[in-house]
Amino acid sequence: MSGLMRVLFKLLPMYAVPTTAGTGSEVESGAVITDESTETKEIIAHPKMLAGIVIGDPALTVGLQRHLTAATGMDALSHCLEAYCVPDYDPMADGMALEGMRLIAEWLPVATAEDGNLEARTQMLAAAMIGAAAFRKGLGAMHALSHPIGAIYDTHHGLTNAVLMPYVLSFNRPAIGAKMERLARFLGLPAPSFDAVLAWVVELRERLAIPHSLAAIGVDDRRSGEVARKAAADGNAPTNPVRIDAEGLRHIFERAVYGKL
Repeated sequence: MSGLMRVLFKLLPMYAVPTTAGTGSEVESGAVITDESTETKEIIAHPKMLAGIVIGDPALTVGLQRHLTAATGMDALSHCLEAYCVPDYDPMADGMALEGMRLIAEWLPVATAEDGNLEARTQMLAAAMIGAAAFRKGLGAMHALSHPIGAIYDTHHGLTNAVLMPYVLSFNRPAIGAKMERLARFLGLPAPSFDAVLAWVVELRERLAIPHSLAAIGVDDRRSGEVARKAAADGNAPTNPVRIDAEGLRHIFERAVYGKL
């Protein structure tokens, strides 16, 4: 029986009021549940779970600690960036992803540095919602890995994505060169190239005080095989731009643990 057939009754009306600008779940019809007994994260989704009304008030994100503003903002970036890299044809999602990344490039550093800047926080709320709309196209190894890492090591999801980001980009380089050239042009980077995008990601992380390695956030390699197996079974692995299996995911994970970009 499909999930669509299981929800046969009318759900109570739901209003979503985001207090962070990251996942964009306020405009999504899914939820993530951590099964502590198996140390896995499972996703459930149904159209009836979509909020009827969303109130995006930037004032409600003021006061969020700097490191959480940075980590949740990088989660929004991971949604836009991974969705953009998915090879499936969806020009609408690609367009949204590009605009989301432009907003994040301009406004996340401001929101992180200036807590009360309502313009920056408004733009980040928009970017988070854009990311959630874009990733209907799919995600990739970043999220495939961050789900088991978060379930096993209890790490912050957005922060985990942020740390993994350049390592996954490097692994996917053979398949995303042309897209990275377009992204670099769109963001106005010094050169239209993969290397320019990678350098921008690394510089942005440094500017936001995002650690360079998973080890810096308490993740070791003792369970690397388990992480890789669970990541390979994650629903986001099949849409990674480079075909990936448990061995490839383990390779990314271990390089990220030790900061070997």
